[in-house]
Amino acid sequence: MSSALTALDKRIAAIKAELAALGPLRPGSLSQQYNVCGNPRCRCKADPPQKHGPYYQLSYTFRGKSHSDFVRRDALPQVQAQMRNYETLRALVDEWIALSLERARITRSATFPQAKRSPKRRLSLKPRSAAR
Repeated sequence: MSSALTALDKRIAAIKAELAALGPLRPGSLSQQYNVCGNPRCRCKADPPQKHGPYYQLSYTFRGKSHSDFVRRDALPQVQAQMRNYETLRALVDEWIALSLERARITRSATFPQAKRSPKRRLSLKPRSAAR
């Protein structure tokens, strides 16, 4: 069992190192938006319309509040890298939690081995008779 704990501890340490190496983070989802302006003679009012855009918009929720930020086209690769870092963070944290739970299970079973239990009494759904 100690080899299993050692392997878990090594992977947890590796996860911590990967987390420390992550760069800037940004949650959310990126979408393309197209716009129609107010100029009646613009191409966006033609038939068929040629809308303005694409404009990139980042939407996310932080501390229970929804946020929306426009992203410039030249900043798009940087924002996408930050979003990938955030997804990596979430995956690593989920793995860390799963490993910690497994470690606790192994430690608990080594410390407190399961005792043989007596069979459980089955409860009857029939009402007891009044004459006893």
